Amino acid sequence: MPAGSVSPVLTETYRELFTAVATCAAGLIGLLFVAISVGPREGRTARPTVIQEIRAASALVAFSNSLAVSLFGLVPGGNAGWAAIVAAAIGVLFTAASVRSIATSPAVSGDQAMRQAGLITILLLAFGGELASGIGLTTGHTSVFGPGFLGYVLVSLLLIGIARAWELVGNRDTGILSSIAVLSGHGGGAIDHADTGRSGDPSDPGSK
Repeated sequence: MPAGSVSPVLTETYRELFTAVATCAAGLIGLLFVAISVGPREGRTARPTVIQEIRAASALVAFSNSLAVSLFGLVPGGNAGWAAIVAAAIGVLFTAASVRSIATSPAVSGDQAMRQAGLITILLLAFGGELASGIGLTTGHTSVFGPGFLGYVLVSLLLIGIARAWELVGNRDTGILSSIAVLSGHGGGAIDHADTGRSGDPSDPGSK
């Protein structure tokens, strides 16, 4: 096999991994569509629509990314590296467009925009790692950014998508800082109480 071939990806171990990732991603995409279609569309939160749409779309992008790369990795004679490069580029463009949309939306305050930094950072890290893996696979430099690292990235994207989908359906902020705030008794766990002006306390004037 020449350098840059797909032999490291198409071993039985990685075929099983890619099959499992593709199966999970396909199932999660279906569940996401069902959850969006049956879930309440109003009255859930006062978070700006642009932020809601971006956080919801990030789940679909993460699942679709994992599905596409896994399926292309299973194509006989193909190279998952090229699929990873294209998918990562699309992911980076999506993230950049999301930042621009948040920054230019008059409905988004500075505090609300800063709250999205965690999601933007983790998406860039995931897509950056995927891009590095794609380059490694296509050039034959797989000592670090090889099929194993790509597998970790794909699994991470599934977890990112699940977290965003749960936030969308369950009206819960699944970020690390929000979770710590809940455990320490300084947060109620619902999405952006600070953004909605509701603390959950009937005595709070903002909850009227």
